[in-house]
Amino acid sequence: MERKEIIEAAGGDARITWFGAKRAHLVLALGHGAGGGIEARDLQAIARVLPAHGVTVALVEQPWRVAGKKVAPAPRTLDAVWRDLWPALAKKGLPVVAGGRSAGARVACRTAAELGASAVLALSFPLHPPGRPEKSRADELLGAGVPTLVVQGGSDPFGRPGEFPEGAYELVEVAHGDHGFAVPKRAGTTEDETLLTITDAVTRWTGSLRE
Repeated sequence: MERKEIIEAAGGDARITWFGAKRAHLVLALGHGAGGGIEARDLQAIARVLPAHGVTVALVEQPWRVAGKKVAPAPRTLDAVWRDLWPALAKKGLPVVAGGRSAGARVACRTAAELGASAVLALSFPLHPPGRPEKSRADELLGAGVPTLVVQGGSDPFGRPGEFPEGAYELVEVAHGDHGFAVPKRAGTTEDETLLTITDAVTRWTGSLRE
């Protein structure tokens, strides 16, 4: 069951779309990337599947998306919005896993420790700009300071799984997936199978956080 909530935040109104679990043991808050919104296939799949496993999912839209703008603001503004939203995400008194895809994953990593996130879910973490491996953002991922799951496409131009450094995080590869987890037809894998790989990994990992 969906419920939308408007929160006043830095730069304007942000929006949380809640997908509630009947007997929730944690909240999974997911932000979107710089090139799209919460309609992303992976975010929608997680929001459909996880509530049945005791996880309330909160899809967070930054003010620039709510206002219909095309370009994301600077990272410091994205972080400020996330901080402003945190009380609404934590108000249920449950542990909150901070997460997101691409730019949203970077926000979650940068702010996890200060906000008291119980863990971080990084979908399509943009390890570096395409073709610029020397511009690494590994310090953000490695500095999250909490249990972290990275779900990464095998062909992601922003960082293939083999490019990630060793660290205290788990990485699940989505075979042949690009930055949006799309796979070419020649791979012989359907979109449903790809999304199942993602949701199975997230379901297993969030379940392990209870142990």
